Amino acid sequence: MLISDKRSIHIEELKEANNIAVSDLVALTLDIVQGGASVGFMQDLSEEKASEFWNSVLAKVQQEKTVLLVAKDSSSDQIVGTVQLQIDLPQNQPHRADVAKMLVHSAFRRLGIAENLLQHLELIAKKMRKSLLVLDTVTDSPAHALYLKRGWKVVGNIPNYALFPNGSPCSTTYFYKNLE
Repeated sequence: MLISDKRSIHIEELKEANNIAVSDLVALTLDIVQGGASVGFMQDLSEEKASEFWNSVLAKVQQEKTVLLVAKDSSSDQIVGTVQLQIDLPQNQPHRADVAKMLVHSAFRRLGIAENLLQHLELIAKKMRKSLLVLDTVTDSPAHALYLKRGWKVVGNIPNYALFPNGSPCSTTYFYKNLE
């Protein structure tokens, strides 16, 4: 699919761990954190810690507890975006899933990649018979605007819920989307 800016991006579900994928995911995460995004990591994030994180995610993928989508630059096959659908929830919540870690490399922003990832993830969730998705993001961030554009509903904001990588607090907004 041609996104724009003469860059061809394709979305795929990553089902198996390999060194190249982990390396790309680590580089993507470091780019995001160095750019100041609040995605669960602090400024001192090391390659080793990021690698440990992604290896744990990939283990959950292998156990079918998480669905991991990646956006790849078709010319280099480099992972430039990702999002997770966390499906390992309590028995009384088989109808829902959590969306997590929507990341797009700073050099590939404003090309529709996040929206494309989200659209693909929603289709997968529907195929899995999930009728409710939940997520959280930094209030008034570009991701916040994307979720509103895609029809997600705001539950509410929690002031000072998380920290930016530099340690300053940020507000978090919780969203949900009914898929039926």
